[in-house]
Amino acid sequence: MADSTVKVYTVNGATAGSSSSLPDWLTRKRAAGKGKRATKEHYEGSIELLQGFEFPEASNRVKTTRDGRHVLATGTYKPQLRVWDLDQLSLKFERHSDAENVDFVMLSDDWTKILHLQNDRTVELHTQGGFHYRTRIPKFGRSLAYHMPSCDAIITATGNEVYRLNLDQGRFMTPLVLEDDVTGEIEGVNVVDINPAHQLLAFGVDGNGTVQFWDPRSRSKVGTLRLPASRLMPVSAVTNGAPLGVTAISSRHDGLSYAIGTSTGHTLLYDIRAANPFAMKDQGYGLPIKDTFWIEGGSRMAGDAMVLSADKKVIKIWDRATPETNFVSITPANDVNNVHHVRDSGLFFTANEGIQMSTYYIPQLGPAPRWASFLENITEEMEDSTTRSAYEDYKFVARDELSALGLDHLVGTPLSSRTCTVTSSLSKLYETARLIANPYAYAEHREKLVREKMDKMAETRIRAKKDAGVKVNKALAEKILQDEAKAALREERRKKKKAAQAAKGEEEADDAMEDDGEGEETDEEYALLHPSGAGQRGKTASDKQSSDGLGSDDSDEDEASSDSDDEGELSHFDPRKRPGQRNERLVDNLQKSRAANKESRLARVSYVPMKAASSSSALATRTLLLASVWRRRQGYKGKGRQQQDDGEDQAMEISWMPSGRKDADDGGERRSKKGKERRAGRGELRLDISEAERSGRTHRRKVARSGSKNAFRRMG
Repeated sequence: MADSTVKVYTVNGATAGSSSSLPDWLTRKRAAGKGKRATKEHYEGSIELLQGFEFPEASNRVKTTRDGRHVLATGTYKPQLRVWDLDQLSLKFERHSDAENVDFVMLSDDWTKILHLQNDRTVELHTQGGFHYRTRIPKFGRSLAYHMPSCDAIITATGNEVYRLNLDQGRFMTPLVLEDDVTGEIEGVNVVDINPAHQLLAFGVDGNGTVQFWDPRSRSKVGTLRLPASRLMPVSAVTNGAPLGVTAISSRHDGLSYAIGTSTGHTLLYDIRAANPFAMKDQGYGLPIKDTFWIEGGSRMAGDAMVLSADKKVIKIWDRATPETNFVSITPANDVNNVHHVRDSGLFFTANEGIQMSTYYIPQLGPAPRWASFLENITEEMEDSTTRSAYEDYKFVARDELSALGLDHLVGTPLSSRTCTVTSSLSKLYETARLIANPYAYAEHREKLVREKMDKMAETRIRAKKDAGVKVNKALAEKILQDEAKAALREERRKKKKAAQAAKGEEEADDAMEDDGEGEETDEEYALLHPSGAGQRGKTASDKQSSDGLGSDDSDEDEASSDSDDEGELSHFDPRKRPGQRNERLVDNLQKSRAANKESRLARVSYVPMKAASSSSALATRTLLLASVWRRRQGYKGKGRQQQDDGEDQAMEISWMPSGRKDADDGGERRSKKGKERRAGRGELRLDISEAERSGRTHRRKVARSGSKNAFRRMG
């Protein structure tokens, strides 16, 4: 499990910290059996940096070439070598062998020349084309290294002999024989290391807990380093003579520092100028150290003072100055066989007992390598990946909830464990008890999901944008809006009232026109119906009465002059200046005038039938019309005045004189003499009319309006 302050991203293989101890093929089968959703979540929680970075069963060793363009790994089953191209992030090729690989080393900067140590005591040389040469060693080999200055392949094996295969000459050289000055017995040499600074050979001896240093130039031992067995092993084990072996050695580029891993699970840091270690790290599991090395270059936070130590259970990275604390701790899902660090980066490869090989990226330890620079952009997305913990198969339940489910009796049994405030029980048992306690839990959960889905759909609908409103001087803005609303309401009421008055006025005007006949713009009745033009037409109407020869007497003129004030006041009324207000004086006068007009017309006007006639008859008809108009006007005292109450008739006397002779040749046509005589005293008009017209009406008058507009139009 990684430290909470340091992020570790799994970019290949199973996620670190998994509690599953099942094989990968069984884990995949179970995930597939849970359905597509579980499979999708399983694979979305991780990414594959390298495609096909796996073996059919397990992997033994993994390394990168010195040019940093390829990754090589050996595994089983069948025993094989696989090479991945880092530029393409995919598998380049695979090559099978007859025996399982123990260790391999690259002789060139790329993968074209490889030396393999197999577990059947053979050493194979491979080139770009494939298998090139095979040879055997006397004993089973344990580790392999290549000394470049002398072209010697150093092979350690069981026993005290170290074999040297010179690849330049193509033959074995004299082996190096290791001896113990104390016991004299050496069970074997587990590991060999070549210091890059001065080419000193370091051999980790199995059985006596020592490290021997040899000079490759003189092929002789130059020193022996004995580990403190009393500090690494229990007293009983030391007393009984239990073996202490060195399982891992790594030299630093400074040529003085060494990291040494033991079979007891300890890692010791030495300066070869001193006999005692200056730092020691315990893995905690008591298992042999698989790999240990110094993390060189590319560090962001840790610097070059970090050391990695790994057994098959855990990988720990720690500072050499503070070995008691971990910079980060990683617990792989499968047992670790080998760990390789990509130089100048924070990327690690592991060969393990699972199908997939694991790859871990630690951004705080170093940047991503050049061929995987995109890792730095997607590490934030990987924070949401699913991780498994040691308690994934358990359910943490509060004590009160456990009581509600009726599972109090399980406290203290193997099915549950007791902690400070929380009780943990198996999740399957918990789900069963919860369903029994609440059988409608699924329906409630489903209803909740449907509600949440509907709420999300409602949020996606297009809604009208709300007015943000006024943010500055909000009170004044509200007052202005209220005033505008009140003004609009008043204007609307005014328009409705005005429209009602206009409709009422038009109706009254139509009634007046139907009752009184067609009027002139100079009539007083027209002036009453159209008050806007009363000022201009008031005097003109009275002038025309006098000019027609049908003017009124002196009393009418006096009354007309006496009403001039009212008439002027009426003419100055402008409805545009006072919209919505009613001219009460005009309405009253109009109603009184219409009532008086109807009464006068019914009492004094004599209707005659209208028909086409000869010229003399037409003249008589026009005379009657003029008389009718004159009588109708005599019913008014002036514009805006009431009708006379005394009922005096102002109609003039008219007499008709027959013509002198008849013309027998024209079939009964009468000829009227032209001329009119007006009596000075009585105002009498003499007209020559026909005999039929002189005798008067011989039939009952039809009930019809002689002054109607429609009657005039029918005559035309």
